[in-house]
Amino acid sequence: MSLTLLLPPSETKRPGGDGPALDLSTLAFPQLRDVRERVLTGLTELVGGDPEVALKALGLTLGQRDQLALDAALQTAPTSPALFRYTGVLYDAFDPAGLTPAQRKRAADRVVITSALFGAVRGGDLIPAYRFSAGARLPGLGTLGALWKPVLGPALAELPGLVVDLRSGAYMQLGPVPGAITVRVLYVAPDGSRSVVSHFNKHAKGLLTRALATTTAKVNDPAGVVRVAAKAGLSAERHGPRGVDVLLHEPPAGTPAARRLRGE
Repeated sequence: MSLTLLLPPSETKRPGGDGPALDLSTLAFPQLRDVRERVLTGLTELVGGDPEVALKALGLTLGQRDQLALDAALQTAPTSPALFRYTGVLYDAFDPAGLTPAQRKRAADRVVITSALFGAVRGGDLIPAYRFSAGARLPGLGTLGALWKPVLGPALAELPGLVVDLRSGAYMQLGPVPGAITVRVLYVAPDGSRSVVSHFNKHAKGLLTRALATTTAKVNDPAGVVRVAAKAGLSAERHGPRGVDVLLHEPPAGTPAARRLRGE
């Protein structure tokens, strides 16, 4: 059975790349092309106009004005595989650059990154750097949810096999997958009480992504996700019929908080 990992994008992107300019015809999920073209056109027109209007629509500050140049160059900028384009806490923990060639191939096949700009791309799809989040608004096009949900939800619903949804709420709303396995990250206090983790949520999900993206084991259900997590050194358990909880008893290894706890 095939396995798909649904990931959120990140605000930060690795610049540059050595791939050709963006070609929408090469991206996975061709049924999204019409909306992709509308969003790309709307974004290009937005950043080509009044900078203050563009900054407000994209939720950027004056100090982030340089980000508008990324969107202005979307049609001509070099590309790189989506697997390596995104940065930030989740992707740093995932660390696709540190995988073996065989692991990278499995990861590229399994990872699908949902995006306010492209709807969804597979790990091997070639995309440019950009700045565009789920909370942005394009003049004349309404909300991104209204644009994407009618086409992205059905496209993701057609994914075969097991789908593990590691996205944040905003990106789940762009394209819900009702039958997917969802993942929570919980902190377990010394007294046994549990609370939802915010600060280390992305780091833990990145570690789980790495484990699931590279495993050679068959993962057919939530129990399989738990087994792969355990093999990777993560504490996890099932939560309801379609949920998995990753349990943190202390800050994840390698994080600044963990080093402070050890007195380093």
